[in-house]
Amino acid sequence: MTAATHSTLFPPVPDSPDAVLDGLDPEQREVATALSGPVCVLAGAGTGKTRAITHRIAYGVRSGVLQPSSVLAVTFTNRAAGEMRGRLRQLGAGGVQARTFHSAALRQLQYFWPKAVGGDLPRLAERKVQIVAEAAARCRIRLDRTELRDVTGEIEWAKVTQTVPEDYPAAAAKAGRDMPRDPAETSRVYAAYEDLKRDRGVIDFEDVLLLTVGVLQDRHDIAETVRRQYQHFVVDEYQDVSPLQQRLLELWLGDRDSLCVVGDASQTIYSFTGATPDHLLNFRTRHPHATVVKLVRDYRSTPQVVHLANGLLSQARGRAAEHRLELVSQREAGPEPVYGEYADEPAEAEGTARRVRDLIDSGVPASEIAILYRINAQSEVYEQALADAGVPYQLRGAERFFERPEVREAGLLLRGAARAGGGDTQLAGADDVPSQVRAVLGTRGWTAEPPTGSGAVRDRWESLAALVRLAEDFVRARPAATLADLVAELDERASAQHAPTVEGVTLASLHAAKGLEWDAVFLVGLAEGMMPITYAKTDEQIEEERRLLYVGVTRARRHLSLSWALSRTPGGRPSRRP
Repeated sequence: MTAATHSTLFPPVPDSPDAVLDGLDPEQREVATALSGPVCVLAGAGTGKTRAITHRIAYGVRSGVLQPSSVLAVTFTNRAAGEMRGRLRQLGAGGVQARTFHSAALRQLQYFWPKAVGGDLPRLAERKVQIVAEAAARCRIRLDRTELRDVTGEIEWAKVTQTVPEDYPAAAAKAGRDMPRDPAETSRVYAAYEDLKRDRGVIDFEDVLLLTVGVLQDRHDIAETVRRQYQHFVVDEYQDVSPLQQRLLELWLGDRDSLCVVGDASQTIYSFTGATPDHLLNFRTRHPHATVVKLVRDYRSTPQVVHLANGLLSQARGRAAEHRLELVSQREAGPEPVYGEYADEPAEAEGTARRVRDLIDSGVPASEIAILYRINAQSEVYEQALADAGVPYQLRGAERFFERPEVREAGLLLRGAARAGGGDTQLAGADDVPSQVRAVLGTRGWTAEPPTGSGAVRDRWESLAALVRLAEDFVRARPAATLADLVAELDERASAQHAPTVEGVTLASLHAAKGLEWDAVFLVGLAEGMMPITYAKTDEQIEEERRLLYVGVTRARRHLSLSWALSRTPGGRPSRRP
């Protein structure tokens, strides 16, 4: 390794506090030097927010204003916390705690539990879903695997919004949640779940925050010890805090205001988990003397991509929209975003795969390309199109289509039905292959109409519906095919899609893409009903879909493509609107 490459991999530690500020733009420098009182940084996508806050902490430490051990920097993922620790070390500010809310709370809880409660902290439950299943059985309520996941999600939401079991039905109705089960049933399962945990002496992920809040509220001596240790707080992605996390932060702070928060209300996309941008938007009301800095210089995307992102938000309504940031690209001009309209979904996937192939041939690395969609069930047709085009890909944040439990289960049932042939009672009266597939999958939750609401039930249905569509397409291409032929085709597809996962195009849902960026991004399936998704009915839900699309647009550095299909299947009625 040459000295030059070594210095770019490991830049030298700045030799003075002022050297820490070198290379920051005027607004980032304003963030870095605002070391006292409450500070609110409104940071648009691609504006270097992590850079601004890590340099702020490092400048504070290096100039002697902040003691490294007295700073707690909180973020939302272990990946982001790790990245922050690495950057702080390079800036000569090792020893600063950078953690997620959960890991910071867990450390405090383990340390203070013997003193506050006595004995050891209860064990963290390995598998929450298993305990929820037992709680449901105790209440004599039958939940299939997907309902189980949905009810577990409701319990998590209730806990982060500090809602007790008996208040769940009213609170969920007030919040306008799509409830997967009768709310009174969910409330009973939630209560039984809490009892089971208590009986077994285990706690769950949300309890870590709830118990830490409880200890700090009840024991002023412990709260004072924590406050003596941590004098200064930095919170990243502040638009995503839940009411419970905000309560914990207030207890850490006490009556002090040495707090710096960073966020962008236009990137709030996790409302369904209890996250709310209200804490960010109300920051100035709570702290009238706060220093507010806006970061709007976008170093990630070309002016063409930024123009589209700004235009998308200019249509937004509601509170978050009133605080939107008009980004200003700092990059040289690039190609205009490309819009593509296709006759049907397979044609859209093939067209996308062709364009991906062209980009790779022109020198863009496959790992710098992403295809982003609204729900994971959309991946299958893109997995297939990329495999057909010989393009390696990797799936992010989801199982591969053929490895999803419901798809594997469906494959086994179809194989059994094909072996039984005409003797299968399920298939009585189903003369063509698609009807046979519909009959078999009908026993596993497929229905002609999609279920209402979102979540796991919907994901499962989408996977099964994709198999039904596959059967229809297959028979359209091969009218004489039998069910056994279709099963052979499914096996072949499953084995063809074990593409290498290293240097590949990323396939991901828009939610899973947050915080990432690529040279080229393809936003696909942008038809009404998918984007915004059918079950986004209220104004708030529609606005969240707009923010989700904004997050997708701002992942692109240079090449951006937006596409939609007029019909689902070849020869279908072209009734969709982009």
